[in-house]
Amino acid sequence: MRVARVVDGRASSDGDGVKLTRVLEPELAALIDPFLLFDEFRSDTAADYIGGFPPHPHRGFETVTYMMAGRMRHGDNKGNRGDLSPGSVQWMTAARGIVHEEMPQQEQGLMWGFQLWVNLPGVNKMDDPAYQDIAPGSIPQVQRADGVQARVVAGSFAGDDGTPVHGPVRERPTQPTYLDLTVPAGQTFYWTAPAGHTVLVHGIEGEFGVGPDAAPLRPHRMAILRASDTASVLRVQAGDTPGRFLLIAGRPLREPVAHYGPFVMNTREEVMQAVQDYQAGRF
Repeated sequence: MRVARVVDGRASSDGDGVKLTRVLEPELAALIDPFLLFDEFRSDTAADYIGGFPPHPHRGFETVTYMMAGRMRHGDNKGNRGDLSPGSVQWMTAARGIVHEEMPQQEQGLMWGFQLWVNLPGVNKMDDPAYQDIAPGSIPQVQRADGVQARVVAGSFAGDDGTPVHGPVRERPTQPTYLDLTVPAGQTFYWTAPAGHTVLVHGIEGEFGVGPDAAPLRPHRMAILRASDTASVLRVQAGDTPGRFLLIAGRPLREPVAHYGPFVMNTREEVMQAVQDYQAGRF
């Protein structure tokens, strides 16, 4: 697999002034299909995160929050409540509409996590909203003899005996893979991508070379790769120190994308309807 583009995260903010690094945004939808947005929030300064993400709407896609450190409380206008603790994942299907909030449960210390937006096919955009709140202990871990470690959030990853270990995320329309991988210094990691899937590799710690041209990857940087019509192999070479990265993949939808803030639909008219429905209290 060859790297189509390397993207460096840029400083941004969202919610009530939460400082974050924005790596992907919907303007890249054609290149990153079925994904829409990817943010990393990381700070041990309370002023950077204490405002949290007060109630805000979503329609037409899914949000995936992966907590590395700190705690977030979430709730919505449907009565759902939950706690995002270190190592936990929330896979929220906004679908036809939800008003959601994520608020810090701490006033000091490190708050660190990632949020990914995954598009929904047009036929599923008006489904009922749904949650998958996944506790840290429900995410399987694979330790291979070559030193590679994986947390399997979605999709599967094979251990030394070749048996796939499956993540806890239920079957989704985009057939996602979401792996948190640690690779020893100097180790070359290979992974076979499903035919046609878009692949994202996001650096967390250390440095890597991605693809046959060894595109440089480091923290806050993402490599975007597009698989061929047949299964193709991703190659990631670790540098002089152990490294950690997220490997995210999904089946492209190849549908029109119309977005306006927290609404992602197929047409401008559908987006306008989403705004009207939200303003009228129909979420």
